[in-house]
Amino acid sequence: QVHLVESGGGLVQAGDSLSVSCKVSGGNFSPYDMGWFRQAPGKDREFLARISGSSIEKEYGVSVKGRFSISRDNAKNTVSLQMNSLKAEDTAVYYCAGVVVPNGAGWSALYWGQGTQVTVSS
Repeated sequence: QVHLVESGGGLVQAGDSLSVSCKVSGGNFSPYDMGWFRQAPGKDREFLARISGSSIEKEYGVSVKGRFSISRDNAKNTVSLQMNSLKAEDTAVYYCAGVVVPNGAGWSALYWGQGTQVTVSS
């Protein structure tokens, strides 16, 4: 059974940096795109970043491009999101996504973690 478990969320101040990580078990995701999404209260789920299996291709959502950086370690079955220059509007539950696939004009995923809360105080 596939499990994606996020860690590293927490409470930080605006301008701080934070890294969240995701450990994958129960499957070999190294050939597939992995990603990160988030959802704030009352808002739709938002695509943040995706990374190809080889780490060669990376894509970012408009709101985080230039501030967030995605990486993966296939040997450790982990994918991480480094978040810099955090803003209050980055407050949300952050979800790890396994096997990111196109969904209309955006992205979705076949597997999801349970989410980790990131709260940025202004």
